[in-house]
Amino acid sequence: MKISFIGAGSIAEAMITGLIEKNICSRENISITNRHNKLKIQELEQKYGVYTTYDMNELISDADMIIFAVKPKDANEALEKISPYIREESFFVSVMAGISIEFISDKLKTNCAIARAMPNTSASVGKSATAITFNHSVSNRQKEMALSIFSAIGITEVVEEYQMDAITALSGSGPAYFYYVVEAMEKAAEQFGLEKDTSNKLIVQTLLGAAEMLSVSGKEAAVLRHNVTSPGGTTEAGITVLEQAEMQDAFIACIEAAAKQSKQLGVMYEAKIT
Repeated sequence: MKISFIGAGSIAEAMITGLIEKNICSRENISITNRHNKLKIQELEQKYGVYTTYDMNELISDADMIIFAVKPKDANEALEKISPYIREESFFVSVMAGISIEFISDKLKTNCAIARAMPNTSASVGKSATAITFNHSVSNRQKEMALSIFSAIGITEVVEEYQMDAITALSGSGPAYFYYVVEAMEKAAEQFGLEKDTSNKLIVQTLLGAAEMLSVSGKEAAVLRHNVTSPGGTTEAGITVLEQAEMQDAFIACIEAAAKQSKQLGVMYEAKIT
């Protein structure tokens, strides 16, 4: 299997790491290019042993899957650049936020197989939560290939395209929300005078344990929270402060804002360049 990446940002690198670590694709069968940052792709070549090139024909001609990982603002330029090299049998997978399959198809000027996926950076440790949707040209073999690749770097759910903006906000951006909470916990630990190494280990293990409980217990988050919130206890005191600060509403608003931004990115860049 040969996979080509157009774009060499954090998502592309996370996926490359996962693919190599999970032995899904050999290093020599992974090719990468980007817009013009030669230093970046040279670093990736040295770090992962993958192939890098600015020859679009070489990059695309024999690729089983072309993963498009550029920023939405760069979509038009990149799509127009590669359009002459895309064939009817090409399989194109976009991991861009907001940009629709219809727009991609129009810019590529072909009816090739196109998927739109939203992994997250946890792909680098095999823990991505990926949503994916396909156009009508994607064959069963190509679907199986895409699902096997994304499932190898985490879990994968097939969804309808209209759901992608919400999923981008929920799981695509999701890791950052948890990192933000960990940052706050680390600051609290620092104020208490706890050693950073000790507090970090405890915080991370607490996060891992809570995630595992959610995964294997079969209980809803509200039930698990209630189970550790004894009346008059320390947890209740902390939760009360969060409720007074309307933290749950803040997180809902956070996800709504991210979903809105995903939709706006598509509307803005598609309208700007059509």
